[in-house]
Formats: sequence, structure tokens, C-alpha cells
Amino acid sequence: MANNLEDIFNDDVFGLLESKENRSFIRTDEDRLIDSFEEINSFFEKNKREPSTSPMSEYSLYARLKEFRNNEEKKSILKTFDRNNLLGKTATPVESIEDILNDDDFGLLDNDGDKSIFEFKYTPKGQNRANADYIAQRKSLPEKEFKKYETMFQQVHKDIKEGKRKLVDFYNAEDNLIEGNYYLVDGLLAYLEISKAEKVLKENKSGDRLRIEGRTLTIFENGTVSNMFFRSLGKAIQKNGKLVTNTDENIFKQLEHNAGLREDDIQSGWIYVLKSKSENPEINKLENLYKIGFSKKPIKERLQQASKEATYLFADVEIIAIYNCYSLNVRAFESLLHRFFAEVCLDIDLYDKEKNRFIPREWFCAPLNVIDEVIKLILNKSIANFRYDNIRQKVVLK
Repeated sequence: MANNLEDIFNDDVFGLLESKENRSFIRTDEDRLIDSFEEINSFFEKNKREPSTSPMSEYSLYARLKEFRNNEEKKSILKTFDRNNLLGKTATPVESIEDILNDDDFGLLDNDGDKSIFEFKYTPKGQNRANADYIAQRKSLPEKEFKKYETMFQQVHKDIKEGKRKLVDFYNAEDNLIEGNYYLVDGLLAYLEISKAEKVLKENKSGDRLRIEGRTLTIFENGTVSNMFFRSLGKAIQKNGKLVTNTDENIFKQLEHNAGLREDDIQSGWIYVLKSKSENPEINKLENLYKIGFSKKPIKERLQQASKEATYLFADVEIIAIYNCYSLNVRAFESLLHRFFAEVCLDIDLYDKEKNRFIPREWFCAPLNVIDEVIKLILNKSIANFRYDNIRQKVVLK
């Protein structure tokens, strides 16, 4: 028999006196708001676009997103979960310094007391950080330095308005991210002034692949400059941007400016013409099929991995012709060649061992003597007066 309270508690064989905490699983309004927004996130990630007014099954998500965008209070709650940047900018109330200082309930801004939290004993010093920690940031350009770019951006806007330039979808950064070209990135015009990117061989489990790595110098029309990675810039444009096409007039000016040779001219690279050794019946049946490309490296060195690259049709190639280029905007030169022969561009789908699809863009069906003639016309700056007649397979006057 229990004599006191302690005996009673110790004799509770069936655990009748044990108390269990009642937990509430009631969902709050904030929980419901977040879940509602997550439905929109899921839709965007699945369909790669925002919900629209049609079909009706999407309308409720469309209306909900519109309401969130117009409600600053809800936006401030949901911004943390806005991983797809669907809500846009969130307005934050501006407080005075006095309000901030007076609201220091925990004395975090006091000068007295223990300051050991600010003594970093175990963190690595800045100079010891790995290069991977280096992050590209946009910085403001001095007004005088930006002035010349501002004039350039104004001209591009004018060209777009007059139809001399167009905004087109951007894909394949390795071919379309070129020095001297303009792009639209998150609603801002950007000018790629310098690209230090080079192709490097990367080891992968599925096999070695050539990838372009390196940084860029990119100017934005809001007066900022960035040195982001080549691949990062390409992804940013592909995700939320456009390619701004060049004008033929601009290409000719670049060629005219760089056409004259001097004794101290340095070699820019090589324009090359190749013939495929592919055993693919869809390819080897084509007459006069040639690749016209550009390389900063010696051609034989550039072609060492030809049979593994889609740009060479996954096959070895034969070098037909090589043209040295000096003090020349060779990318503009190459672009002009491709425009001239656009009508006879190879139209074929290729697949690698992993069944990934590739569409080669630098192969053309044109006689070799015509290709040679066109290159010479570009060099003597008279190409603007001619066009390619595919029926007659000749270069003719416009």
C-alpha cells in the first residue's frame, strides 16, 4: 500500500499518470497561402511557362498569380518561396535610421559588451579562398566610360524599331554567343564585348566532351558591367532573353574597318572548308556537301575529336581548303558566309550514342568553286552586289 505521493507515482505500472502533450496540427492562413503558391510553382516547372487564361483548367492559377502580384502583403510572405521569379520585385517600407536604432529591443546595436562574435579565428582568410568562390557581380560603369555604350544601345533600339534588327530565340550558346553581338537578358539589352571562353576537354562518366569554359565582359544598357561565366550568360539568355540579330550593314562596316593588312598584322585564325567522311547514307549521298567554319587553333589540332562531335557529323573529315585571316572580325566573316548560303544549309537530325538530338548548322550543299568565289568577294568587299542562285549553282548579280 502506498504511503505517500512518491510511492503512488512510482507504483504507476500502467502509466495512467503519464501526461502527453497535445499537439495541434491546425493549418494557418499563411500555410494555405504558401501551398496555394506552390501549385503555381509546380505548374511553371512542369510546363516551362506561366498559366494562361485558356484553357479553363489553367485560369484559376492565372487569376491566383495575378492577385498575388498585386498584393504587396502576400508578395512579402511568398517572395522566399518564389524560386521561379514569378512575383517580380517586392516593395519594402523605408524606415529612418532613428526608427531602426529605437527598435533595438535586444541591444544588438550596443557598443559595449562581449565583442568576441566579431573575432574570426577559424574562418579562412580571403586570399586563401579557392577560385571557385569567386562570384561575378554587376558593377556600375563610370558615366564617361559608359557614354560610348549608351550611344550603341540607342542605335540598337532604333534598328529594332526600324526592322533592321530582330529579336529571335536564343539557343546553342557555343555557336550564338559571340563577341560584338547584342542580347536581351531579363528585359535589358546586353553587349558581349569580350569572351575569354575556350573549349576544354571535360571528363565525364559517359565519355569525354569538349565544353566552352571562361569568363566574359558584358555591358548592360542600365550602365552596369559583369564578368560572368560564358556558360552562365548563355543560360541566362536562354532562360529569359533573346538574341538580337546583326544587320548586314554592320557586318560590312566591321569587314571594311579590318580589311587592310599591315606588316605588323597578327593572325586572327582560319576559315576552313571540310568534306565529311561519314558513312551515314543520308549524308554521303549528298553532292557538294561542305562545312564552312572558323578556328583560332591550327585546323588539324581542332579536328582531333571530329568523330565525337555533332558539329562534324560524328565522323572524320577531309580538309579541302584553308584561308588565313588577319586583323579581321572572323565571326562576322563566318556569319556572312552562312547567310549567303542559308538556302542550301544541311537539314538533318543527328543522334549520339545516348540518343541526344543535334541539328548541324555549318554544312552547305554548294560547289567548291562557288565557295571559293564567295570568300574572295567578301575579302574585296563586293559581296553586297551578289546573291547565290541555287538552281543554277552560281553567284549572280542581285
